[in-house]
Amino acid sequence: MNYTKQTLRKLELLLEEVGYIIRYEKGNFQSGYAIVKDQKIIIINKFFETEARINSFLDLINEGIITEELLLSEKSSKFLRQILRDNEKENDTEAG
Repeated sequence: MNYTKQTLRKLELLLEEVGYIIRYEKGNFQSGYAIVKDQKIIIINKFFETEARINSFLDLINEGIITEELLLSEKSSKFLRQILRDNEKENDTEAG
């Protein structure tokens, strides 16, 4: 995965399509992000560089935050499948 602003924007759009509000705020986040209880709000540490922001979004996606895949556009759905495939390959490599 390329750690560019374009990739970051794709991830933001993907999460927005399934109803998440993304906010960049300062705070003391253990993992760089927080999900507001029972709401679809993701708060990312605003001091994070692009790579750390992308990794935070990838962590959330790999944890299964997206449950309404039918809401995604074709382009976002394809991007999500690529992310999940890449994660699966990474996990296979670590296990092997």
